[in-house]
Amino acid sequence: MSSSSSSSSSTELSIPLHVKYIQSLGENKDDLIYHMTSHLRLNAIYWGLTALCVMNRQDALDREEMIAFVMSCWDEEAGGFGAHSGHDAHIHATLSAIQILILQDASDKIDVPRVVNCEPSKHIFHSRRTLPEMLTEGLPLLVILSLQQPSGVFAGDAFGEIDTRFSYIAVQSLSLLGQLDKLNVDKTVSYVLKCRNFDGGFGAVVGAESHAAMVFVCVALLAILDKLDEIDQETLAWWLAERQLPNGGLNGRPQKLEDVCYSFWVLSAMSILGKLTWIDADKLIQFILSAQDPENGGIADRPGDQPDVFHTLFGVAGLSLLGYPGLETIDPAYCLPESVTKRLGLRKNWKALPKRT
Repeated sequence: MSSSSSSSSSTELSIPLHVKYIQSLGENKDDLIYHMTSHLRLNAIYWGLTALCVMNRQDALDREEMIAFVMSCWDEEAGGFGAHSGHDAHIHATLSAIQILILQDASDKIDVPRVVNCEPSKHIFHSRRTLPEMLTEGLPLLVILSLQQPSGVFAGDAFGEIDTRFSYIAVQSLSLLGQLDKLNVDKTVSYVLKCRNFDGGFGAVVGAESHAAMVFVCVALLAILDKLDEIDQETLAWWLAERQLPNGGLNGRPQKLEDVCYSFWVLSAMSILGKLTWIDADKLIQFILSAQDPENGGIADRPGDQPDVFHTLFGVAGLSLLGYPGLETIDPAYCLPESVTKRLGLRKNWKALPKRT
């Protein structure tokens, strides 16, 4: 592992090293850590693939192998995707699967009779259908909608844990699939607004403290649903700007340490609100770059710590919103490349900083 002093010497984004690092993940399936992280596998593939897309290296991972793995995670009984083959379906893993398949332009690879548990008497299927067609006619879309609770918030799965993150995941999933018209928008937005606090921020549930990650999901949800006018954007933007510490890094709430992942959580919300200039971009860029591992690649939560694919994505995504050269602009509402959301007709009125030279 690199030392803090060696990490902090980085002055530019080490794209070739980060590509190599992402390619190396999961190579040794005999490692204990590989099996201990199986509950995050599908999410991790989304993190790695999206980071590669932003670095313009999507071809660095085998497309067919990735698609095959995603489809192996289908939970036919539940009508969604699990985090790994044999795992129960969860709304988070289902979104990751949808995002991966859209990024790989692979929705037409889905064999509906194999992946959808339905009654032949009710549906007549061709051998293959696109993902939106599958979800329109089959089980997964119904499962997503069935997770909405009477209060308006969504649960993550059949066990009933609720969180504004799951509401955002449901909204993004339906949006990507062109199915937002099936959503009870008023009920969904009403719960999110109840999670707003006096400081302008949002919590995970009603009464929970404000947290930058929850601010991201709530602001992005409102942006996707064209409901940003429901909140006090100035007060929220000030709360977000105050997350920047003297070393340039951002924290998730007052009195906490800086963390690279908040480079996206905070910046995404500020980008949607049109307030990115309220952050010292130069200092934040240097903080993100200082958290790179200059020997093996990857980005850590802060300088000197062990890198991981989660922080690698959100570090690169933060740099993208700050206009770092050589990166594709990421859409802050979807955490997908802007080219993808433009192609799907989903881009909202957000602003990234101009590209640097």
